[in-house]
Amino acid sequence: MAESTGNWQGKHIIKLRDYKVPTTIEEPDALKLREEVEPWLTALCQSEHLSLFTGAGISSAVHSLATGSTGAGMSTIELSVFQDEIKIKSKEAAEKAGRGEQPNIEDQIRTVNELVKGLEIYLCDVEEEDELYDLVEEVETLKKELKSGIVGFANNVLAAEGNIVSSTNEAAAEYLMNFMLSFASRIATRERLNLFTINYDRILEFGAELAGLHLIDRFVGSISPIFRSSRLNIDIHYNPPGIRGEPRYLEGVVNFTKLHGSLDWVENDGIVQRFALPYGAKEISTYNIQEGSLMIYPNSSKDRETAEYPYVELFRDFASAVIRPNSTVVSYGYSFGDDHINRVLNDMLTIPSTHLVIIAFDDVGDRIKRFYAKAKRPVQISLLIGSHFGDLKTLVDHYLPKPAIDRTTYKMADLLKARGVTVKSNEDKSSEQEKQENHG
Repeated sequence: MAESTGNWQGKHIIKLRDYKVPTTIEEPDALKLREEVEPWLTALCQSEHLSLFTGAGISSAVHSLATGSTGAGMSTIELSVFQDEIKIKSKEAAEKAGRGEQPNIEDQIRTVNELVKGLEIYLCDVEEEDELYDLVEEVETLKKELKSGIVGFANNVLAAEGNIVSSTNEAAAEYLMNFMLSFASRIATRERLNLFTINYDRILEFGAELAGLHLIDRFVGSISPIFRSSRLNIDIHYNPPGIRGEPRYLEGVVNFTKLHGSLDWVENDGIVQRFALPYGAKEISTYNIQEGSLMIYPNSSKDRETAEYPYVELFRDFASAVIRPNSTVVSYGYSFGDDHINRVLNDMLTIPSTHLVIIAFDDVGDRIKRFYAKAKRPVQISLLIGSHFGDLKTLVDHYLPKPAIDRTTYKMADLLKARGVTVKSNEDKSSEQEKQENHG
């Protein structure tokens, strides 16, 4: 091990409680590292307030397990008008966000939205006989291409969902389910896990269904759920037979928020609804009967995004959930390329009892390193970066807490500790047996 210098891209970076600085590991050994990583993550996951924040990395990891490829990308839309101007501004947006010179579809959509709004104001009183009327037609063409491009992007994401659900490799679904259970299996008397994502797909909903988790979000209704601003502390209780008094909390309940919208969200006349869209459907237009605007991308500006409906409600939930004492946030597959999210995490770290765990497959563009340096809170940040730590299978098998963390487990551990007995997992026993056989 050595102190990390230079950029972090392509390296294995680790920083836990006992590490003063981020450290580079040349060849990570899961069996050795597990002894310090797993107990640390298990302890953090028992914090009073726990939030799991996921980015595109979780979708790529599950799709890779299922098919061997990373799935739908963020490639831009083909346009026939204003291509050069949009490309220049999209590139500037990507560079400002620290993503390099290659813009993605979100950068392009924001630029197109701003251009359309500006031109509509400029051409508001232009008539057919005016010289500028050709611009009016070009704006209409741009709007049509934007709409069809968004539908095409949504269909690509649906195709990735379909690849996962139709895959004959059951490992993808199994590891997704165990990944979610590692965080959601909290004692029912503790506060519920807060699950946040910036993804448009329904990979987390798919995993929750497999794991039998109950997701509570802002939508109310069964046939056509409507997004409601009223934030009630809804939970799920049950009454044990033969027991009087207060009802018990049901286990496996998670508060769920999709910060950037979803494939099955649509806006009509200021009302955001969730329509019935089968997982991995072939064509989104078949199910979007009302043909409303798909809520699958941020508004024209990252900063405006947090001040407009429904994003203001979603980001209020995010900030109120994580910026609290004794709060732990675990991020997986998030590249730290969204300033509005980074600001919330930075504000959280100003509270001394909070902690941020960053798990990522890579640090493209050194965005994680810049965030770490800017936060200036090294004691409150744990790092597990690199293809070893970011691999979903390795992470679940060796480093994440096991789903059976409950009162019975703790009581058994305390009892055995009092008797002077050291408990070893089946994985540790099997690894020791393999070593003995190899030496033999």
